[in-house]
Amino acid sequence: MNYLRVALLGLAFLALWTAAPVYAESTGQEVAYGAGSAFGTLLYAPFKTVFCVVGAVTSALAFPFGGSSTTEKVATAACGGTWAITPDVLKGREQIRFIGGGRGDVRR
Repeated sequence: MNYLRVALLGLAFLALWTAAPVYAESTGQEVAYGAGSAFGTLLYAPFKTVFCVVGAVTSALAFPFGGSSTTEKVATAACGGTWAITPDVLKGREQIRFIGGGRGDVRR
């Protein structure tokens, strides 16, 4: 009976071990990616903000000539896209999209 308990316990640990996610990165690497993402966002966000403000002004000026559809496209292109640099961007898992309005946007 004890052998059966040990075998079941061993199988349970084996199942947990194989189902557990494997983290190849150390805590130091995670901290470095987090700090790099914060620093990158501090550098990137002001440029994105200026681009969005200029796009909003441009979209307002485009309204008399192109109508609401053109205005929406200009504003979405200027203010859509990536606003923060994440660790996944630094790792190459995601791309930075400075201009929005393309594939992957929820708005249509």
